[in-house]
Amino acid sequence: MASDDIAELVDSLANTHVGDGELSFKGLGLKLDNAESVEELVQEIEQCQDLRALRLEGNTLGVEAAVAIAQALESKHWLQCCYWSDLFTGRLRSEIPKALESLSSGIMMAGARLTVLDLSDNAFGPDGVRGIQQLLKSPTCHTLKELRLNNCGMGIGGGKILAEALMECHRSSVTAGAALKLRIFVAGRNRLENEGSSALAKAFQLMGSLEEVHMPQNGINYAGVITLASAIRHNSELRVLNLNDNTFTKRGTLAMAQALGHLRNVQVINFGDCLVRCEGAIALAAVLREGLPILKELNLSFGEIKEAAALVVAQAVMDKPYMEKVDLNGNFLGEDGCEGLREAMESQDKAVMLASLSDDEGEPDDDDDDDDDNDEGEAAANDDCCNGEEFGKENALLEKEDSSSKCHCPDEVLSFVACPSAEKLLQLGEMTRHLLPEVDMTNPHKAADVLLKVASLYSEKPVIQTAVLETFDMLLKKLLSGSAFQAYTFLSTLLVLMGILRGEGKTKKVPLVAGQLLCLEHAVQQDYFAQHHASLIHIVLSKNRDALNLCSSSMERLSSALEKRCLYQH
Repeated sequence: MASDDIAELVDSLANTHVGDGELSFKGLGLKLDNAESVEELVQEIEQCQDLRALRLEGNTLGVEAAVAIAQALESKHWLQCCYWSDLFTGRLRSEIPKALESLSSGIMMAGARLTVLDLSDNAFGPDGVRGIQQLLKSPTCHTLKELRLNNCGMGIGGGKILAEALMECHRSSVTAGAALKLRIFVAGRNRLENEGSSALAKAFQLMGSLEEVHMPQNGINYAGVITLASAIRHNSELRVLNLNDNTFTKRGTLAMAQALGHLRNVQVINFGDCLVRCEGAIALAAVLREGLPILKELNLSFGEIKEAAALVVAQAVMDKPYMEKVDLNGNFLGEDGCEGLREAMESQDKAVMLASLSDDEGEPDDDDDDDDDNDEGEAAANDDCCNGEEFGKENALLEKEDSSSKCHCPDEVLSFVACPSAEKLLQLGEMTRHLLPEVDMTNPHKAADVLLKVASLYSEKPVIQTAVLETFDMLLKKLLSGSAFQAYTFLSTLLVLMGILRGEGKTKKVPLVAGQLLCLEHAVQQDYFAQHHASLIHIVLSKNRDALNLCSSSMERLSSALEKRCLYQH
């Protein structure tokens, strides 16, 4: 080791004692190649009798130097925190696993019980994860609270190795009588993709103790998001969820919204740059309305959300007592939409809550339909990564009709659904109740289609009008009687089919007729139609009036009824 380097290290040792039991060599930029180069450092470690935290980040460590440090750690039973990020700059990929294995061996030999392990910003790939695999499985990590592996290039393979190690650690810790309770997990920028994140989801669900999950920029699309959602709902103490810059699209967002509905302690949600889009944003608004009581921050920036959906989200956060920031920047609002959003927040004295809208993308081309992410086709063919996921099962039902319910459905009802007519509806009489199974919330698209078929038969003839409105009320009352998530998912699907809301993918819209709007006008005035349901439709309709130009008279009647209901205070 050069004399200048030795002098630099000696000078720094005077400042290594940051606190009781902590040694810090952070950010010294030392090139630690061999045993000689770490002599002074090793001496400091050996002399610190109650070493509890060791900071080595911001230096570069070779294999021989790691062996020397590991030997010094073999007697450090009280060690709890290893801050070793950015520790291998300029090292060969083959060196890093060996160095990590040595350090791990020293800690395990000491019988230490770690609470923090930070190896972020070390580009060690899957082999690096293998370097800490035995450490993670050992009793040394039964007490681990924070695991930080941000920007390590783990890839799919590394994610799977890590997941297996965490599950083994949990199993062995349970056997030992004190289950692993990992609280903070950080693994952004690791190219985990669907397979790696799905493997980790199994570990998350098994542990059930997470309070913070940070997995931004991992190339995860909706299939991986669904498995993460399934696991996250089992972590009841979750406070922070950061999945920024992955690709949710509609399916992933609906699954995540449903999972969030089971949690009560979430304070920060970061779904920025995740292609949440309009239907996803509305689903999240539903969860905001009836859950997430202590939420402080919501990031839905750069998600291709249009003005109407953004306003629905804004309305949903208004009454959150702890809400500090909602970020809707970089979406498709346009100048008027940005101003409308600001005015809506200001009208409720919540303007300070709204983040900057300086990067808004403007209004998109109306003919440019949202397309699902290109990976979705491939991911759908690999739904084995969604095994056991409740929402995945529901989505499977969207693709095929429930044959079991059809077996118990009278032929007259099936005939009506296949080819509806006023005459058939009148002939059904009391059998209209058999239409209820046809509007199952596991398939909101089919439910909306059936409802609109009934509404399309609306007539001024009293007997037909009565039959249509009674049937419409019966079906819609059921569809709105569930959770806010179910109701909002259905209503957004209904509005997409009617061409009022921009949906995702190539949705075939139903032929719009005045009777459908008049049935809605009637329904809005009924007790079962909640004020916030009316508000949702009113917001979306007011921002897309051009879609109903062919039924302008009926549209005005519906708009008037919606305005009255939104003003009505229960």
